[in-house]
Amino acid sequence: MKSRVYAALICGLVLLGAGIPVWAHHSFAAAYDRTKAITVEGTIVQVRLTNPHSWFFLDVKNATTGKVDRWAFEAGTPSGMIRNGYKADELKAGTVVTIKGFHAKDPSQNAGMLDQLITADGKTYGMFGPVEGPGGR
Repeated sequence: MKSRVYAALICGLVLLGAGIPVWAHHSFAAAYDRTKAITVEGTIVQVRLTNPHSWFFLDVKNATTGKVDRWAFEAGTPSGMIRNGYKADELKAGTVVTIKGFHAKDPSQNAGMLDQLITADGKTYGMFGPVEGPGGR
């Protein structure tokens, strides 16, 4: 009888532990408004390929005030980007890019979800890396 109670307790703890990562992972829909498309042009400050999602940080000059604002765009997993042909050193600090995406639900944040990143020479990246060429999807 005691062994059944312990077995049930252990099974319950295993199931609880297995559910924590799923619960902790958020949906892009929870953070970004897919009805508020934005296009931002700026200069790459940093590309961060860290789990669970990649980030692109840009300095963007406000056309009205001339002030430079820092923007952050969340993209797909680093492994997905690399698997699709993106190279970690491909976009260096100082590279001018245009990002099309969706604004954060909080309008006061300079943040968004990356849909497309386009370089000055026309190379296009999607949420999970290149969208054209050998690594493209």
